[in-house]
Amino acid sequence: MTLARLLTADARWSQALRRAEQPGLLRLVATLLAHSGDSWFWALGLALVAWRGDAAWRAWAWHIFLAVAALAVLVMTLKLLIRRRRPAGEWGAIYRNTDPHSFPSGHAARTAMLAVLLCAWGPAWAAPIAVVWAPLVSVARVSLGVHYLSDVVAGALLGLIAAGVAVAIGGA
Repeated sequence: MTLARLLTADARWSQALRRAEQPGLLRLVATLLAHSGDSWFWALGLALVAWRGDAAWRAWAWHIFLAVAALAVLVMTLKLLIRRRRPAGEWGAIYRNTDPHSFPSGHAARTAMLAVLLCAWGPAWAAPIAVVWAPLVSVARVSLGVHYLSDVVAGALLGLIAAGVAVAIGGA
């Protein structure tokens, strides 16, 4: 299969998942899920844990924060090198204006990595939640029209690799 045919299939499958233009409960849930993977949300949460937690929780928050920051640098570098435009659409103006490139998905990379790190380093109750949450964020990003399906698949794979490196280097 040629690259052009793969990209055409990717666009078709992504469009089939799209709900951005359809108001209702499904779009609301997708919006909440999509924003739950925002970097600012996680930075704020980790800062709170570092500020209010004991020494062990502060160390944990810093490990996670450093992994997220390193992954963000890698994702942005790849986006600037590849320069794939986001799908056309109205939803997600903040993403479209601040980061017009879609490949790989930073949200998919971040949430996949966080899911693995929460399994490896987090409290036991967080692991099953994170494993369900991460792919839902990725699907929500496609559903809202800010990513193609291949963007989130590549992002998730990148996040899994980054998590493996983070765990191998050491951790919380």
